[in-house]
Amino acid sequence: MEDKEKKGNEQYIGEIKGGLRPSMKLVVMGIVDKKPKSIEVMVSSAPQQKESEEEEQQQEEAEPKGDVGLQLKVSFLNKAVQRNARLAGKWGPAENTLSFFPFAPGEPFKMEIVCEHQQFRILVDGQPLCGFTHRLPQLANLTALRVFGDVQLTKVA
Repeated sequence: MEDKEKKGNEQYIGEIKGGLRPSMKLVVMGIVDKKPKSIEVMVSSAPQQKESEEEEQQQEEAEPKGDVGLQLKVSFLNKAVQRNARLAGKWGPAENTLSFFPFAPGEPFKMEIVCEHQQFRILVDGQPLCGFTHRLPQLANLTALRVFGDVQLTKVA
């Protein structure tokens, strides 16, 4: 990962070679910041290629284009993990139900996003956290993994 991809809060953009398909697993490992507000993990189509410095500044606040098959928003304020997807530029209804909140300030974590035929299954430190039914018909179009927020990443695979 190059330094220019890092903003004030860590940002990782990686390619999912050949796109997502059932039985694939994405792993995000990191250490939560000491005073965290949020962490966001997004599985989407078309990773954002930044052309120039000028464009980079314009895009910094802009949403990534394309579809989002899974957006996980971890909110430390609300102790919530919100899930959503965006199809044809429109966000769907968010899902919030959780059995527990697995993240703690200053603590390491291992998040696994398992792609199954019907849904994404999300595990944190080996414990099932939640599921998210696929809303995007073409999983293979999901070729980018983005991670940003109040986290120091140690491994993304």
